[in-house]
Amino acid sequence: MLPFCVHAQRDAATVLAELRDAEFDVKSALIGELESSSDHAVLALLKAMLAGDLYYLKDGGRPVLGSVSDEGVVVRDALTGEQAGVVDKRELKKFTLNNTLREQLRAVIARLSLNSNDRAMRRAAVKELIGNMGETQAEQVRISIAAEKDHEIRSLMEIAIALVEAGSNDEARQLSAISKLSDSLEPAALARLKQLSDGGDGEVSQAANRAIAQIEGRLNLYASAETVFFGLSLGSVLLLSAIGLAITFGVMGVINMAHGELMMIGAYTTYVVQLLMPNTIDYSLFVAVPLAFIVAGLVGIGIERGVIRFLYGRPLETLLATFGISLILQQAVRTIFSPLNRSVATPSWMSGSWEINPALSLTYNRLYIIIFSLFVFAALLLILKRTALGLKVRAVSQNRQMAQAMGVRSGWVDAMTFGLGSGIAGVAGVALSQLTNVGPNLGQAYIIDSFLVVVLGGVGNLWGTFVAAMSLGVFNKLMEPWVGAVLAKILLLVLIILFIQKRPRGLFPQRGRVVES
Repeated sequence: MLPFCVHAQRDAATVLAELRDAEFDVKSALIGELESSSDHAVLALLKAMLAGDLYYLKDGGRPVLGSVSDEGVVVRDALTGEQAGVVDKRELKKFTLNNTLREQLRAVIARLSLNSNDRAMRRAAVKELIGNMGETQAEQVRISIAAEKDHEIRSLMEIAIALVEAGSNDEARQLSAISKLSDSLEPAALARLKQLSDGGDGEVSQAANRAIAQIEGRLNLYASAETVFFGLSLGSVLLLSAIGLAITFGVMGVINMAHGELMMIGAYTTYVVQLLMPNTIDYSLFVAVPLAFIVAGLVGIGIERGVIRFLYGRPLETLLATFGISLILQQAVRTIFSPLNRSVATPSWMSGSWEINPALSLTYNRLYIIIFSLFVFAALLLILKRTALGLKVRAVSQNRQMAQAMGVRSGWVDAMTFGLGSGIAGVAGVALSQLTNVGPNLGQAYIIDSFLVVVLGGVGNLWGTFVAAMSLGVFNKLMEPWVGAVLAKILLLVLIILFIQKRPRGLFPQRGRVVES
C-alpha cells in the first residue's frame, strides 16, 4: 500500500473532485486524506466506493450514490444525501478502483468504524469483520482493542482476532485461538472449528472437537430456551383469547361461539385506528387497545341483551344462536372491509428483536404480547377481587338465587360480565393483529383452542385458565420439532381428552352455581 500524502485539511467535496480523474497512486493518497477528514459523511462515501455504488455525473462531475431500479438509476447527492432523481446509466461513470485500493479502503473503513464514538457503529463494524477479516484488518483490530472500554465489543474483537490466528500455521497460536473460540457462539467460530477438526488426530484437531462439543451443548440449551419463549408467546395469545371466554362461561354458563368474532372486531378496530392515524403508527396501539375494548364490549352487551338473555338454561340453543351470530358478524365484516385480509402495521418499538447472544434472540412483538397478556390478566384479577362489579360477579357465579335475594341485579351483572369478557376478546384481537393478517376468519383459528384452555384449566377459574394456556403453548412448541405442527396438535388434543376423563372439571374446578348445576 502506498503511503498517505500529507495535505492541509480540505473538505470532502474538493477531495472527491480530484479523486474522480486521478491516477491510482494519487487516489491512494486522496483516500488517505479523506480518512483524516472530519466530515461525517466520509465513512458512508468510502463504503459506497468499495461497494461500487459511488458515481459521478458525466455532465458536471457531481458525485452521487446510485441504486439500480426498473426505471433507471436512482441517484442522490453523495455528500448531502438529497435525492437527485432517476438517470440513465449511460449518464454516470463509476469511481474506478484496483485491488490495492480496495484493500486500502477495507483498512480505512475498519479504522474509521472501530474508532468511532458511536458504540453501535463500532459493534456493527466488528460484527461485520468477524469471519471476513484479513491480516490488514486484524492488525487494525489489535490496535483498537487496547483503547476499547466496552466489554462486549472487546470480546467480539478478541473473537475476530482468534478467527484469523486459528488459520495460521503456528500450532501454539491455533490452540490459543481455539481456547478463545470455544467461548463464542458466533457462527463463524463454529465453522472455523469444524475446519480445524478435520485435520486428523493431532492436538489441534482434538482441541477443536472438544470446543465444538462445548459450543453445540450451549447452542442446544439456547435453542430450548428459544422454544420455551415461543411457547410462552403462544400461551399468551391463548390466554388473551380464552380469559374472556372463561368469565362468560364461568359466570353465565354460556357457550359463546361468537367469541372469536369479538376478537376479530378488536383486530379490525386496530386496522381502522391505523387508517385514521397514518402518521402516528407508533402510538396507534395505545388508542386501539381501549377503543377495541369498548367496541367489542358494546357488541357483546348487545348480543347478551338482544339474544342470550332469552336463552339462559338452554345451552344447545345458546350454542346455535351464538354460532349464527358469528356467521352474521363475519359477513358484516366481509361487506364492510371486503373478504381480503388486511395488514396492520407494526410500530417501530415492536419491530426487530432483542439479541441476547448470537444463538438467542427474542422478537419484540412476541415479548411485548407476553407482557401485555400478564398485564391484562392482573388487571382482570383486580377487577374481580377489588371492585363492586367483581364482588357481584363472584356472588352470582357462586349462588345466583342468594345473590338475587340480597338485591343483586343478576341481569345487569350478566350484561356487564358478558361485556367485560367481550371487551377482553377485543383486546386479544389487537394483540393478534401484530402477529398475523387481519381477516374475517381470524377468530375461527383460536375459538377451539380457547375452549380447550377453559375446559382444561377449570371452567370460570382465571388461575386455571392462566396455567392451562401457558402449559398448552409451551407443550405445543416443544412437541413441534419432534412430530410436526399438525401431529403436535392432534397429540395435544388426545392428551386433553384423556386428562378430562380423569378430571372432568379441569385443573382448578370452580365452586358454586356451575358445579351445583
